[in-house]
Amino acid sequence: MIALISAPSNLGLRPPQPGSVPGAAKAPEALREAGLFERFARHGARDAGVVLPGRYVDDDATRATGIVRNQAQLIAHSRRLAARIEEALAEDTAPLVIGGDCSVLLASGVATARRGGAGLVHLDGHTDFRHPGNSDACASVAGEDLAAAVGRHWDAIANVDGLGPYFDPARTAHLGHRADDTEAAEARGVLGLVLPASAVPERGAAEVAAAVRAVAESGERTGGVPGYWLQLDVDVLDPAVMPAVDSPDPGGLTAEELVDLLRELAPGALGASVTVFDPDLDPDGRFARLLTDVLDAGFAELGAAVR
Repeated sequence: MIALISAPSNLGLRPPQPGSVPGAAKAPEALREAGLFERFARHGARDAGVVLPGRYVDDDATRATGIVRNQAQLIAHSRRLAARIEEALAEDTAPLVIGGDCSVLLASGVATARRGGAGLVHLDGHTDFRHPGNSDACASVAGEDLAAAVGRHWDAIANVDGLGPYFDPARTAHLGHRADDTEAAEARGVLGLVLPASAVPERGAAEVAAAVRAVAESGERTGGVPGYWLQLDVDVLDPAVMPAVDSPDPGGLTAEELVDLLRELAPGALGASVTVFDPDLDPDGRFARLLTDVLDAGFAELGAAVR
């Protein structure tokens, strides 16, 4: 069974303009309106409720160096969301977290680390590997979540409750960045596997998924959680398909390619998160309906091979 958890957080994103608030927090309800929760109920999924974040504050003018945007609220939300994920796992269900921005990856990391650790499959149009060691511009965890998840960030976010690194870099596979990603070369030297979006049309979804699974499933820690966490940032799709994201870049996947990839990867995942869809950029709801179709087709068998 799948447990749908709403995580309407935008805490890790920069404001679209000074004094404004990103729209990604509206994604869970926009997708509910598009029929996502009803579709998953047909697969036997249950609604596991919502974990609300603290207030988003545009604190660029006052935030001290060495602190990320909305840091206190983000850490508190990560702990609460991690607890909800753990509840789902303890009930032998596969949590499917509907974000929100991709800083929710910290919560899945905390939750799985508490249970002994798991692999990570990171599907994203960017490597999200910015960190204090390679940039002076660290502020938004939504662009730094993968680095934080494998321990390459300030301790406040990369080592919550002393659990970092949340994911073993050797068991972490990233897929989906574009050719001009500035942190891809460094990520290749740290992670178990790093592949661009172009690998999918070049090699096929089945071959790419097999390579990803081989990394994420390798070396499982004794007593840990079987399988891996699957993080899907929907900007892995090409903006011609999905423009309703905060950082659209050409060269992404088609909807069909993503569905094929998810069908290969979802059964072996203990849980998943879906992030950065922005309903403010989808005024008539057409992209929410498209994303609902993709998730319904791709995640129907989430966790089936590890339960």
